[in-house]
Amino acid sequence: METYLNLMLIRFGLVAGGLVVLALLVFAIALTLKRRGRLDEVRRYAAPVVRVGLRAAARRREGRENGAARSRREGGR
Repeated sequence: METYLNLMLIRFGLVAGGLVVLALLVFAIALTLKRRGRLDEVRRYAAPVVRVGLRAAARRREGRENGAARSRREGGR
């Protein structure tokens, strides 16, 4: 059991560390773009991509909620 907990702790540390590195990388890129005056241009190109991603996530979540309600009505789960 102790070995399992140690592995889970190491896994959590790696995931958390990876997220911190990713956040720092995104921050550094945004800072560089802002200093060069290209941040607005990148925002203009990224806005449609973000919008499509948010719509897809909303549809996925909607489908999951509807599916869970349907399975409860039908006696599943």
